[in-house]
Amino acid sequence: MLQSFKATSRPDQGPPRLARLREEMAREGLDGFWVPRADAHQGEYVAPRDERLSWLTGFTGSAGFAVVLPSVASVFVDGRYRVQVKAQVAEDFTPVDWPEVKPSDWLRETLPNGGVVGIDPWLHTVEQVEKLETALRGSGVSLRETANLVDRIWQDQPAPPLGRARAHPLDLAGEGAAEKRARLGRELRDAGHRAAVITLPDSICWLLNIRGSDVPRAPLAHGFAVLHEDGRVDLFMAEEKLEGLGDHLGPEVAAHRPERFAAALGELSGPVRIDPASAPLAVMRALEEAGVEVARGPDPCVRPKACKNAAEIRGAGEAHLRDGAAVCEFLAWLADQPAGSLTEIDAVTKLEESRRATGKLEDISFDTISCAGPHGAIMHYRVTEETNRPLKAGELYLVDSGGQYLDGTTDITRTVAIGTPTEEMRACYTRVLQGLITLSRLRWPAGLAGRDLDALARMPLWLAGQDYAHGTGHGVGAYLSVHEGPQKIARAGEAELLPGMILSNEPGFYREGAFGIRLENLIVVEDAPELPGGSVAKMLRFHTLTYVPFERRLVEAEMLHGPERAWLNAYHALVRSKIGPRLGSAAKTWLDAATAPI
Repeated sequence: MLQSFKATSRPDQGPPRLARLREEMAREGLDGFWVPRADAHQGEYVAPRDERLSWLTGFTGSAGFAVVLPSVASVFVDGRYRVQVKAQVAEDFTPVDWPEVKPSDWLRETLPNGGVVGIDPWLHTVEQVEKLETALRGSGVSLRETANLVDRIWQDQPAPPLGRARAHPLDLAGEGAAEKRARLGRELRDAGHRAAVITLPDSICWLLNIRGSDVPRAPLAHGFAVLHEDGRVDLFMAEEKLEGLGDHLGPEVAAHRPERFAAALGELSGPVRIDPASAPLAVMRALEEAGVEVARGPDPCVRPKACKNAAEIRGAGEAHLRDGAAVCEFLAWLADQPAGSLTEIDAVTKLEESRRATGKLEDISFDTISCAGPHGAIMHYRVTEETNRPLKAGELYLVDSGGQYLDGTTDITRTVAIGTPTEEMRACYTRVLQGLITLSRLRWPAGLAGRDLDALARMPLWLAGQDYAHGTGHGVGAYLSVHEGPQKIARAGEAELLPGMILSNEPGFYREGAFGIRLENLIVVEDAPELPGGSVAKMLRFHTLTYVPFERRLVEAEMLHGPERAWLNAYHALVRSKIGPRLGSAAKTWLDAATAPI
């Protein structure tokens, strides 16, 4: 079993750890210490060694941070985690709604007479620190760069990960690593930059056509890299990870121990590009202290990695057909089980078995979110042996899951009825489905960003006075991280949407203490064909990658407009034709009924 159902932290562990951290703060003369979720690579998924926020507070979400002061310790979480955090942290920790409450405002109010807050410069980006310092001007609150105090008190902290890296096949990557390095090197030279520091693991893996195993659920290798204008790369990664990759990396990629990274930065000739949104503050400090000219600019890998080439899109398409068949086998099985006979863990186990049966599963792309009844309102709920509950009649069951395959990364959410749903459930489900259909049918002028599209998916809910506290879509990698930037469909989605970008389309609605609804397909941006009489020179649209039926019993047909109903019936016909031949006889019978016209 890839997924574990053991609770990884307990609320009662937090208070004594918090007391020890405050003792260290006092020894250092600090009035506060900031504990981020992030590691030095600023990835969403962190190795066990870097689970500092979870270890200290008990909160296991993938985003957030804690700020500890002598008399108060607050855990800042966004809308996805506000139900979850209440159950995971002790009373010694106070949840704070972020980003509605800005940490700078909180510090001003909580430290009215000023104070010094310690930060580990390896765990905060340049941009984060500079924005915070600007917001704190005149408050008397200052930041001090210091050693990590959590590491100092975490006596059984795991060792750094040493997972083996491996070459990613050229037919799946679609472009050789040497070609990528040369192309991006020329772009650096054209920008007047001698080199670029790369700290994001997925950028390094994409650039060098390698995949790793340093973190759960994402095939990433931890390390740092410097890309030079001539296409050479200095790679700072433990040699144990790179065993056998010498021929693949080639002579223009020089491997070094990661301990050499900070010193090597000072040996560079500038201008050296850093991405202030992802580079740790410590990287800029190392360059500045050595007198190396720093140039600010985007990680050179981020945009080309996001815009999948033809081979990557073909791979994603095949991965989604394979994964779609596995999910349909699971849903067909689920439909045959009596209400109350299964638990959330039973469902996760069966779904993983279905994906394993493909013979192609490398890993799940994240821990499956398996939510029965009121657990569905916990947006990133992770079932444990302690929280496991049955799928009861009259409830909704939400399952958000994905697979990692060599040819693609998948992410899909479906919500189904256990027994007979209520009218409210049907109405809310249909509004969420309408939002998904709206984005699926959309055409838009080239040049728009995700923030320009986000409201369209929310409109059916807004008309009913409802909404959801998460983005509508995140980027997805090509056998990389299931959450990839810079593309996203959200109010904060500022990156232009470009052909080849893969995103999720996942509106939702959550009734705390009752149920949750989320529906998710993956979609890829593509050029839209011209229309007769059109006046916009270039338009884009989404092509759907995911093919799994929606729950017909939850669709209130009278609420659907004509084009929405036509889209749904056409989509279900495609599911039937694409997935049906891949299913066993029992699942095929279920699929025929599940995709019948509405």
